[in-house]
Amino acid sequence: MAIGLAPRGSDDDDGPMSTLEQLTADLTTAMKARDTFRTGTIRQVIGAVRAEEKAGSVARELSDDEVLKVLTREVKKRRDSAQIYTDAGADERAQTETAEADLIETYLPARMSDEELSALVSAVIAETGASSMKDMGAVMKEATARAGASADGKKLSTLVRAALA
Repeated sequence: MAIGLAPRGSDDDDGPMSTLEQLTADLTTAMKARDTFRTGTIRQVIGAVRAEEKAGSVARELSDDEVLKVLTREVKKRRDSAQIYTDAGADERAQTETAEADLIETYLPARMSDEELSALVSAVIAETGASSMKDMGAVMKEATARAGASADGKKLSTLVRAALA
């Protein structure tokens, strides 16, 4: 290698780190700090991303948006599990699931406020010309595409349903 040239994939790249690169760097940091909770949670998330990369007929590298979708799904799984454990009286396990979900959420973009979501829904309805519940699918598709990982799908669905009712 010539002097002054950085190896491919090094931190000298001008762009910001991808979410997966950030997860990998944080895994190394957590392992060095002997933080078993963070290490285990980040390993699980990276495993979920790698499994998604191998899903389907051809293995592929996920885009950052696709990685964020996997992280969002992992948060939802943990929140659902925490609720199940709480209902079953297993509060300690529920707290663990909630803590894992909170940790994973730190890698997601900030959530949109209710006002921002309402404005987005109104704009999409106006642009698509939606007027009834029959149009909900088209409105949800466009609103979800625009909001990305920064919107809670359940909250978005509720707002669209209310606006079209």
